Amino acid sequence: MRVLVVEDEQYMARVIEMGLRREAMAVDVVHDGEAALERVSVYDYDTVVLDRDLPGVHGDEVCRRIVAQGLDCRILMLTAAGRLGDKVAGLGLGADDYLAKPFDFPELVARLRALYRRSPQAHAPVLTFADLTFDTHRRRVARAGQEIRLTPKELAVLELLLRADGGVLSAEYLLDKAWDAHTDPLTNAVRLVVHTLRKKLGEPQLVHTAISAGYYLGSE
Repeated sequence: MRVLVVEDEQYMARVIEMGLRREAMAVDVVHDGEAALERVSVYDYDTVVLDRDLPGVHGDEVCRRIVAQGLDCRILMLTAAGRLGDKVAGLGLGADDYLAKPFDFPELVARLRALYRRSPQAHAPVLTFADLTFDTHRRRVARAGQEIRLTPKELAVLELLLRADGGVLSAEYLLDKAWDAHTDPLTNAVRLVVHTLRKKLGEPQLVHTAISAGYYLGSE
């Protein structure tokens, strides 16, 4: 999942960013509404964590513009205004969910994953391929019943490959969805992660290379 965090309190933004990265999410952070609108016009985000009280372009206006543009991303409003009327107003603007500060971080993660599952692609919570299973809620991977420990980036790449259902994903696509906007587009990070993922998943090999095209899951 690729997430844009829009939060003007820099300490709060940093805490959210670090926590979501530990959950194998690719996270970009901006601190005002104008920067948020610029980012969503350039990058394909799955979810936007949007503080309502932003400097410059207000969070309500950011939400309106994202919805008006028909962008394929879910919006979770994160704000100190937790009264029922505020929640109703936020959802009325087109937000998909609303979480008041202070909040428990596991709840934020759970809500983001629920939004991801409700996206147009209808993401299933448990993914399977051959004898491999991936519980995306608990972030647990097992093959033939044996649990496999993976890093956050390995989890992110594996989830994308599983959701592709055998389709070929280019290195550029994986880089865009599993890494943040500051990543060097010429990096070999994708190749390295795929290499370690193959080793950890064991034999017979599941992650294959389509020459000059990308990577895919196959049982051959």
